[in-house]
This record gives sequence, C-alpha cells and structure tokens, in this order.
Amino acid sequence: MDLWHVPATRERGWYLALMAPNVKGPNYAWLDPSRLYCHPQGLQDCVADLLQPFQGDPIDMVAGIDAMGFILGAAAAAVLRKGFLAIRKAGHLCVQTVTQPYTDYSGREKVMEVRTDAISPGLRILLMDQWVETGGTMRAAIELVERLGGVVAGVAAICIEDSEGGRWIRERYKCSHCVPSRLQPRFDHHQ
Repeated sequence: MDLWHVPATRERGWYLALMAPNVKGPNYAWLDPSRLYCHPQGLQDCVADLLQPFQGDPIDMVAGIDAMGFILGAAAAAVLRKGFLAIRKAGHLCVQTVTQPYTDYSGREKVMEVRTDAISPGLRILLMDQWVETGGTMRAAIELVERLGGVVAGVAAICIEDSEGGRWIRERYKCSHCVPSRLQPRFDHHQ
C-alpha cells in the first residue's frame, strides 16, 4: 500500500495494510506497525478505533508500555485530553519506582517499572501497547497499576492475539484492538 494513499471508503482496520512484514529474520516481530504511525489518517483512524469501545467510560489517565506503546498511548491521551504515563523497561527512570519481572513474547526475562507517584488509589488507567502476543508484557503492566492501587479501565492494542495470555487479559478486562474478526486467525498465526 502506498504510504500516503487514503482509501475512498475507510472500513475499520484499513490501515493494517500499511504495516510492513519482517525482512530481517526470526529475532524480529513478524510485522512492523511503525509505517502505520507515519500515515496521518492511518494513525488517527487507528487511535479512534482503539478508543471507540471506551466512549463514555471514566478514564483518568492513559499509560503506554515501553516503547512502541508510547506512540499509541500518547496519541490516545491527547485525543482524550488526559495525562500520559510511561511504563518503562527497568533502569530508565531516575525517580522512585516499583518493578515487575515478566517474560516477553520472545521468551526473554525482563523487568518493567513505573514511577510510584503517578498512580493514586482508584485512578482509572487505560493501558495501551502496540501488540499483545503472549500477554506477558501487558500482564506485568496490569500488575504494576493494580499494585499501586490503580484500576485498569481497559486494555488497547493494535492486535491482541488469541494466545493463553491474550485470553487471560480478555476474560478479565475490557479490551479493544483493530483486527477485524475475519482476519484474527491470520494475525494469531503470523501469516
């Protein structure tokens, strides 16, 4: 798809065609959504689709997960006129933090952190990331928010795969993603 083309009729998820396939091998994700973020209408429509299920819901803040979740999270926070909280990989914040170990989609053990002064008890937070593959990263973010007394108002990502972790998240939290149901099996199997 031409990077600057906007279809005459824009059905939900049209911008998914902007994503580029992996050309670098097995150490990389199977799709790269960064080209979608370069497309002004694609980014706007993606964020609008992610936020649509939460219209009217009380959301106090949007949190994005390091690093690609920062893009969608900050864009959503701007649309909602809410603050944005960065949930970081450990070692990047120079303030008081709480940490959470997790296993990412590649099976690597990592640690995530969030500043302790940004989440007060009862604060309703919409968690955003680019992709939920195995669910480990998002689950760690959920645990950080809840440990600090925050309430997960919802989870949003371009794709939430039908994995064990993805199902765990969908069963417990209101979720939003951009992949039409007819295409979900292709995304689950990385085709």
